[in-house]
Amino acid sequence: MQLRRRLGVGTATSVVVANMIGTGIFTTTGLMLAQVESGGLVLLCWVVGGLIALCGALSYAELSTMMPRAGGEYVYLREIYGPAFAFLTGWTSFFVGFSAPIAAAGVACTTYLVAAKVLPDSWLAQKATAVGIVLVLVAIHYRGVRLGAWVQNSLTALKLLLLAGLLVGGFTLGQGSWQFLEPSSAFWAAGRWSQAGLILLWVMFAYSGWNASTYLAEEVEQPARTLPRSLLLGTLLVLAIYLLVNLLFFFAAPMSALSGVIAVGDVATKGLFGADAARWFSGLIALALLSSLSAYIFIGPRVYYAMARDGLFFRFAARLHPRFETPGLSIVAQGLWAVVLVLTGTFEQLLTYMGFALGIFPWLAVAGVLLLRRRDPGRERPYRVWGYPLTPIFYLTAMTWILAVALFTAPGPSLVALFTILAGIPAYHFTVGRKLAGGAGIRNPADNS
Repeated sequence: MQLRRRLGVGTATSVVVANMIGTGIFTTTGLMLAQVESGGLVLLCWVVGGLIALCGALSYAELSTMMPRAGGEYVYLREIYGPAFAFLTGWTSFFVGFSAPIAAAGVACTTYLVAAKVLPDSWLAQKATAVGIVLVLVAIHYRGVRLGAWVQNSLTALKLLLLAGLLVGGFTLGQGSWQFLEPSSAFWAAGRWSQAGLILLWVMFAYSGWNASTYLAEEVEQPARTLPRSLLLGTLLVLAIYLLVNLLFFFAAPMSALSGVIAVGDVATKGLFGADAARWFSGLIALALLSSLSAYIFIGPRVYYAMARDGLFFRFAARLHPRFETPGLSIVAQGLWAVVLVLTGTFEQLLTYMGFALGIFPWLAVAGVLLLRRRDPGRERPYRVWGYPLTPIFYLTAMTWILAVALFTAPGPSLVALFTILAGIPAYHFTVGRKLAGGAGIRNPADNS
């Protein structure tokens, strides 16, 4: 039984948008402002981060149309670097890349429900609700692609409507001020450029998910057309939304009120509409976060399915449900690990745990665009990355700098992420490595097309 191509540009773009617009945009601007002390520099970093994500998305478009199979960079790294790298990216996806964001989004959702006074401010209530949210969405995606796609599209549409309503209402009806744009305003202060690398780290967390539709490449219709469009449209849409939302924050409240604050949306809404509206806004953010949580549950199991089908992961992950035609056991396993993370970690710990790891394997995949152009120049490429070779080189250079900054400014979480990745090396040798040494074959992903 194979995955069927039933997803169009709308769903693929929806998955990109849902993965990107989540916790980051609602939590990082105040922290960034405290570090650089310049609103203009904060906005510049949001633009630069969007350009980095766009270059990554364009590079992935070339790879995904060459290899339109489920699994994203797992498929690309396997072909470019071999099975060990492919195993490590899937290993990291399971323990960090998808399960941790699911848990973080669930915890963040309950935090905003507390702010909206929907939940009591107690550990038990928040943890139980977060676990319940994860399990409900796991059950939805377990029961079928069409149901999961409908829920995903609906939640993403709701998120965009809420953001559009906030932006339109805030700029037209809110009690804000454009004085921050005046040339003499502190908004245009030079700021502390030495901290720009650190805040770009947080920006790239907010942009993570620009490659989301590639994980569903085996289920999209007309991949040579759908994948590049979804990656480009999704990334550009999110870039525009992020800039507008940040302008609204500065329009709504002075920099002194935003600086150092995590819940910048709450501060902004209070400035625009008053305290009662801030409670409603917290509730709306909780709903918006469900879209991202759903997208992670939707995408992750496709990676484990692709790996297991090729002999690079546990066999159960390759089983499709005979009725629902979904990688059901993979969905359940990922959901259960996310529940463990919900119960054992705080929101801040989950964010730092996944931040560093999310940048490593996409870097290797984008580097693969350059390698394949040299190694196999005659290969059919339904889409060629615009601006080659500058586009992938810009992405690689920028992410190298950002990862270096992360390692030196936040060594604890970065080293934990590295340890998680390195722990996959003995796991590979005791499983797949032994099979290869014993002469057992590993399936070629191309056979699954």
